[in-house]
Amino acid sequence: MKASDDAVIVSAVRTPFSKFGGALKEVHSMDLAVVVIQECLKAAGLTGSVVDELYYGMCIQSEAALESNVNGRQALLRAGLPPTVVSLTLDRACCSSLTCVQLGVNSIRLGTAEVCLAVGTENMSNTPIVMNGLRWGRGLQPPILRDHLNPIAYTGFNVLAKDAGESAVAQGVTREMQDKWALASQQKYQAALQQCKFKDELVPVSIPQGKRPPILFEADEFPKPHTTLERLAKLPTVYGSATVTAGNAPGLDAGASAILIMKRSKAEAMGLNPLATILATASVALSPEMIAEAPAPAIQKVLAKAGLSLDQIDLIEINEAFAAMPLVSTKLLAEGNQAQWDKLLEKTNVNGGAIAIGHPVGASGARILMTLMYELRRRGGGLGVCAICGGLAQGDSAVIRVEGARA
Repeated sequence: MKASDDAVIVSAVRTPFSKFGGALKEVHSMDLAVVVIQECLKAAGLTGSVVDELYYGMCIQSEAALESNVNGRQALLRAGLPPTVVSLTLDRACCSSLTCVQLGVNSIRLGTAEVCLAVGTENMSNTPIVMNGLRWGRGLQPPILRDHLNPIAYTGFNVLAKDAGESAVAQGVTREMQDKWALASQQKYQAALQQCKFKDELVPVSIPQGKRPPILFEADEFPKPHTTLERLAKLPTVYGSATVTAGNAPGLDAGASAILIMKRSKAEAMGLNPLATILATASVALSPEMIAEAPAPAIQKVLAKAGLSLDQIDLIEINEAFAAMPLVSTKLLAEGNQAQWDKLLEKTNVNGGAIAIGHPVGASGARILMTLMYELRRRGGGLGVCAICGGLAQGDSAVIRVEGARA
């Protein structure tokens, strides 16, 4: 493939992530998507007229249904994009927005599009309690009520926290190791925040307040800067998990992310300087209980597609759906070599991860990619790989190059 046909990132933004019941609790996920679509184009100095395709990822379809489900199409129209823009709304669990990136890259490489937007959004606080059984009448039977959020599980399968804990135990990753990783995630996030590292990716959200002036939501709400190992150790495990607690897992969060992808020749013709080149993307799926392990084969697959080895990678992002995920996955990648495992951990999630930042599930795949990209740019270039697991052991990954990387 010619370099002019490369898929490149020209802008990438996200909203701040809100905690469960926090500032964004009543803002529909589609409205968050509208913000990042508009701001992503604005950051590149473009209008929606340049966009060929928009891919829109989210998971909680009951929340989507509050706005009649076809959220990608509605969001692009509300954001002011032309009605000729083709869209697809998809759900690949937590992988969704990184899947959107993959679909955009594939369209560009196939020649069916030159400019694609990959969008991910979620508001877990806005998830409805679903009532069923009333359409045809229930007689004296009580209505059927289901909390579509709690527990986070799939009918007929284990709760995700239980599977993650069992995978961790099987791989020799202890509760104490997961608590230490969680603490480090909080600490690394705070250090990055002090250095203003997230300013490149964050855009504010204006929250309506009725007759009062709107509130401007500008900073991640979920981080816990006063976390200590002692406090983490006292927390009970949840959902029957052997190791997972509220402290070594992310929250039920809200937020949106967007990445603008272009064919390199198109970007150059428009006078845009690419932020990164997407070298390869990949997807995997394992046995359903192996969710904590999924990022490892996803990384192996995408590196093989890019013709790279793990030793060539400068930075790694693995979504902290639980602390078990980066720990188990990097241990598998190290293939039992402790020195190699230590080396991988040192370059994984260097600015903290979802345990601190939050995990609005549909938005997280694109979030880890942009966080990786902006850190590589701050370091003057390099090669990076990101991976995320999704419900019932799916996995998506991407490998990027920021100019200045090793060949």
